[in-house]
Amino acid sequence: MARPHRISNVLLVAICAAIACLSSCTARGGTRPTPDDVPVAAVKQMDLQLEVNATGDLRATHTALLSAPPIAGGSLQIVSLSKTGTPVKAGEVAMEFDPSAQQYASEQSQSDLQQAAEEITAAKDNAAVQVAEDQTALLKDKFAVRQAELDVSKNDILSAIDAKKNLLALDEAKRALAQLQQDIQSHAASNQAGIAVAMEKQNKARMAMKQAQQNIGNMQVRSPISGLIVVRQNYSALGGMIIYGMTYPEYQPGDQVNPGTVVAQVVDISQMEIGTQIHDTDRANVKAGENVRVTIDALPEETFSGKVKSVAGVAGSNFFFSGPARMFDATIQLDHPDDRLRPGFSAHLVILGDKVPDALSIPRQALFDRDGKPTVYVRTDGGFDQREIKVRYLMAGQAVIDGLRPGTQVALVNPEAKSGGGSAKPSASGPAIGGAL
Repeated sequence: MARPHRISNVLLVAICAAIACLSSCTARGGTRPTPDDVPVAAVKQMDLQLEVNATGDLRATHTALLSAPPIAGGSLQIVSLSKTGTPVKAGEVAMEFDPSAQQYASEQSQSDLQQAAEEITAAKDNAAVQVAEDQTALLKDKFAVRQAELDVSKNDILSAIDAKKNLLALDEAKRALAQLQQDIQSHAASNQAGIAVAMEKQNKARMAMKQAQQNIGNMQVRSPISGLIVVRQNYSALGGMIIYGMTYPEYQPGDQVNPGTVVAQVVDISQMEIGTQIHDTDRANVKAGENVRVTIDALPEETFSGKVKSVAGVAGSNFFFSGPARMFDATIQLDHPDDRLRPGFSAHLVILGDKVPDALSIPRQALFDRDGKPTVYVRTDGGFDQREIKVRYLMAGQAVIDGLRPGTQVALVNPEAKSGGGSAKPSASGPAIGGAL
């Protein structure tokens, strides 16, 4: 009976040994990587020049709008319009509208002007006739007064009744003369008013004709500057319904537009700049006047040079998107114009900032954020030690630091990630540090 008991003990020992071996193998191979399993990079010391990478779009600094003439009387029809990209010189006709309505207005004004001139002539003739009639009547009334005065002078030899009649006749003649003189003044004022009304009508017709002729000239819209034509989108092409993000056709001959509507613009390609945005972590590394290397997607084999023209002091806001990252608007001025450049071309920028001698740098991938503090994992004989460091500058792919010696090896991945031993997270954009600390 002792033999089976001995076999059970042996089996129990074997099972315990297998479990121990399995536990040992698991501890060595799965939960925590060895130092040799973690990729590392060495801290380098060298002279660096700060570089900030950004993207932007070309735009013209000098533009002029081409609008439909501000003429009352309804919509205007486009007769001719230069296509987008067409070069135009200052003073050349860029687009033309149908002048028929203005030509009709001009002809109508000419007719009104002629009619007003005839009315002035008639009014003057009538006034002359009236003056002649009044002068004749005045002579008659003056003669009547004089005759009555002579009759009164004979009253001494006449009877009392006849003398009384002569006095009454003289009074009547004087009243008639006074009334006629008032009527003559009234006739003169009325004639002058009639002539003035006719002349005002003539002036109004003349101004209307002048305006109509000027409007006919305005039907040809000339470019105020030299450059390239850029035709706007016709948002009325679909009945006035505007859908955000939708592309509308450009204005073309035959379209109806309201007076004052901007149809196109002229861009001066001899004066070009690039609009871009700088990340908040790079804002302190960018200053006005710094040199910029520019590559254009449409001209990949060319490299252009420029300078930082301006950098906003306040981060801009985005109506549609929001997040923790803040962006600062910046403008890059190209050093030399190029006829091949066009507004809207996308550009890649490398802004060359300050030079940092004997800078200690590590890959940006080796920088981690632990409890809001910049942290690295330094390789030691036994594994990796977590160390808090000071970040001086952040660049694309690199971080300039203090606190480590040249040649020190730092982990490119978090060595505690698999073991759950820490909460450090990769610093994709780095701490919110925009320059020297």
